[in-house]
Amino acid sequence: MKKTVLLILMAFSAGNLAFAQDINDEITLIQAEFGMGKKQLVEAVMDLPESLAPGFWTIYQQYEGARQLLARERLLLINQYLNNYENIDNEIADSLSKGIMKNSAARNKLHQKYYKKFKKVTSARDAAKFMQLDNYIHSTLRNITLQELPFIDEF
Repeated sequence: MKKTVLLILMAFSAGNLAFAQDINDEITLIQAEFGMGKKQLVEAVMDLPESLAPGFWTIYQQYEGARQLLARERLLLINQYLNNYENIDNEIADSLSKGIMKNSAARNKLHQKYYKKFKKVTSARDAAKFMQLDNYIHSTLRNITLQELPFIDEF
């Protein structure tokens, strides 16, 4: 199962960005492509009964809207890092580090808020299953990204 999820994630993260004009266009393309694939994956893994599915998908759309805003912020921070990589001083390093920590904390708050909402319309088990899948997907993507980013002062 995890191999299938990883293959799907890799396929969606390798979108065609050559036509994007700037970072915002690239992020929009990534999120659109990723969002369609993620929804299919969530649908397959969650396998909800018809009686619970409408409530789950309503909350899922709300969650994805909020999560995408945080993902956009994180991608912009990564872009700032790459654009400033050659000139990272203490001020830039501090600003980027605080931005990433703030973004991570906001994502944790988002999970706490939406776990309760998912649990209310499905069950604690289903809500936990979704959070487990969502964490797996995004941890995998973050790890792929981190493997490609150079460390400060790495040549």
